[in-house]
Amino acid sequence: MKTPPGYEKKFADFIKLCSEAKAKAATQVTVAYPWVLGDTYEELVESLSRLADAGLLLNIAARKDWPSQN
Repeated sequence: MKTPPGYEKKFADFIKLCSEAKAKAATQVTVAYPWVLGDTYEELVESLSRLADAGLLLNIAARKDWPSQN
């Protein structure tokens, strides 16, 4: 699958998080909200692929802590 157009710019902070975690030999990362990973299927798959490539596990904060999306 090709990287979605504009992914690197839109998700620069997520890409940086993965790079820094890998550089520090971390084994996992935590994101506050699932939408940090992408707005579309293609973006989500790209984000999960980058996590896998870095050998990182993913944690997502509890739903009770999320702001409303309504």
